[in-house]
Amino acid sequence: MTSCEAAIKAWEEESKESAADARKVMLYCQIPPITKMDGNLNNLKKCQHLSLSTNSIEKFGNLALPELKVLSIGRNHIKKIDKIESIAGTLEELWMSYNVLQSLDGLASCKKLQVLYISNNKIKSWDELDKLQANPELRDILLIGNPIYDNMSTEQQRVEVLKHLPNLQKIDGVVVTPGEREAASNGGDVSQREGSPRN
Repeated sequence: MTSCEAAIKAWEEESKESAADARKVMLYCQIPPITKMDGNLNNLKKCQHLSLSTNSIEKFGNLALPELKVLSIGRNHIKKIDKIESIAGTLEELWMSYNVLQSLDGLASCKKLQVLYISNNKIKSWDELDKLQANPELRDILLIGNPIYDNMSTEQQRVEVLKHLPNLQKIDGVVVTPGEREAASNGGDVSQREGSPRN
């Protein structure tokens, strides 16, 4: 395993930057992988975009990064979102695709969250999306590859997402159309719209 301290040191050598002063720090694809988010990450005091994707991290660490806006932690083994309160005041984008999340608990404190990428996880219940109503600025979500989409057409998926989160502007990388918004507000009847062209 690679420690966060070693990964940061290697990043500094390669980038010729001081990690403590850097706005963007990329610690993805470490060989061997990082398995734990440890306290050394909290030395990245000016970091606004931190990438820890494609490692073997199983749990959130308690990040205390006062300027962090984008956290990329996709392609790990994370089962739940916790200990996020310390970055909740600034976090705008959370990229967590390709993990093993079953629940969306833990995000309620992230009032500035605008983008949530959680494709290819283990989310089975539509009730989980209701928890994101606590994130008033959320506009862009990625859900492809979760069990909640099983046995539904793309149109049905999108309208169902909008029924739970009507303020979204983009779902799975595609801008929400007025027709989809209308179908969601009418209770989700998309039968008359099956096969209709989408922008």
